[in-house]
Amino acid sequence: MGGQLKTKINESLASVLPITGIILLLSITVAPLDAGVVVLFLFGSILLVFGMGLFTLGADMAMLPMGERIGVQISKGKRAPLSLAICFLLGLLITVAEPDLTVLATQIPTIPNMTLILAVGVGVGAFLAISMLRMLLQVRLSHLLVFFYAVVFLVATFAPNSFIPAAFDSGGVTTGPITVPFIMAFGIGMASIRSDRRSSEDSFGLIAVCSIGPILSVLLLGICYEPSAETSAVSFYEIITTKDAVGAFGGALVLYLREVAAALLPIVGICFLFQLIFRRFQRAQLHRIVVGFFYTYAGLVCFLTGVNVGFMPAGQLIGGEIAGSSCRWLLVPIGMLVGYFIVAAEPAVHVLKKQVEEISNGSITQKSIGLGLSAGVSVSVGIAMLRILTGISILWFLAPGYILSLVISFYVPPIYTGIAFDSGGVASGPMTATFLLPLAMGACGALGGNMMTDAFGIVAMVAMTPLITIQTIGLIAELRRRNAGKDLVGQLLNTEDCILYFDLEETVPRP
Repeated sequence: MGGQLKTKINESLASVLPITGIILLLSITVAPLDAGVVVLFLFGSILLVFGMGLFTLGADMAMLPMGERIGVQISKGKRAPLSLAICFLLGLLITVAEPDLTVLATQIPTIPNMTLILAVGVGVGAFLAISMLRMLLQVRLSHLLVFFYAVVFLVATFAPNSFIPAAFDSGGVTTGPITVPFIMAFGIGMASIRSDRRSSEDSFGLIAVCSIGPILSVLLLGICYEPSAETSAVSFYEIITTKDAVGAFGGALVLYLREVAAALLPIVGICFLFQLIFRRFQRAQLHRIVVGFFYTYAGLVCFLTGVNVGFMPAGQLIGGEIAGSSCRWLLVPIGMLVGYFIVAAEPAVHVLKKQVEEISNGSITQKSIGLGLSAGVSVSVGIAMLRILTGISILWFLAPGYILSLVISFYVPPIYTGIAFDSGGVASGPMTATFLLPLAMGACGALGGNMMTDAFGIVAMVAMTPLITIQTIGLIAELRRRNAGKDLVGQLLNTEDCILYFDLEETVPRP
């Protein structure tokens, strides 16, 4: 176990170092930061490395096997209505406890926090049940996505314009580090009991469908509530000495010890009931799962404390410094650079890449998924910075982006569609909410823009562009496969011609 933990921490160190180096470079060049903010950032980076390492190990030991077994057991159930009700309850409980959702709720004024959280939870629960129904009826994922995104954009025409970016942000925020591993493993478990060729394709897509529920829920709330343009600003810690920095992290640590415990408690309770009823795990396996949950808990506490205390103030100050300078257009290339590397620091991204490689038997590598995600997030952050500078409506990017991604889904192998739409939800995790969103808010505030229409929407863009980049990778792979097939057929035909020629030469007498 010690060797596994060391490997995970080394992997997280390799993921966090690039973005840490970029932010430090920005802090001594175009966006000078106070020494106290830099100290918080460095402490936060250390917590980030250890937190991600502990979390990914804990997810492998507990979240993934438990989610997969529950998915298998529900798929074996003979009563479809009961299985759908269980899916709805799972989605509701897991989402309501997601820490990222609480952060989003506090950023949207006018709507009561609990109203927003419950509405989003109901949306995720309903669409998790729809995902299971899709598997039972064997509906192609692309058809389902076309229908529901048409509904989303139809509802968006009735919602206030200032509410649309926050609504689309909610789709990415709710699929956070707690939700993603469990739901992903749950889907793999549900699809694994089938032996047909579509079982691996249906292993992915649950996160994609579940991301639609929050968008619809928040859009419907937007029709009922009229949000104001006021948003809560990031509160900064006054750091003079390193002792002050330790005190800031200590206070936040106590807060996240409670929040993460409340977030994990529903999943632990579900797993406890599952084991009590079905007895699917032996004593040694159960001991490993319990240890895994402790790793997951410790990892999430460290990770969330690090990003919220260390990265959030740095993001807002860097955005404000660059936007307030004479080189404000540097926001676009700097945003693209940050976006390319920051996605590697998302804890759930590592879980996704590993699951993809295992389910595809190595045909879809972790490297290719990582490159697709980095390229997509880079483009999305660049567009988000462009929107802040110009005030262009987010719908001019979201509508064509989703239309293009849905069109591509009919020309690539279905497994790439599921992976791509899942990746959109996975990429827009806590790093996006606690660094990229404050970066956008800081830039927007310095330029005097509208926070609700200009700063919000960056999470939605991060969730949208990987749909195109990863499906493009799938399209290229499919074209190469077809060309390779044509070349093979040509070689076989040439071989048969040669054999026929020699056979004729032996049987036909020469003159």
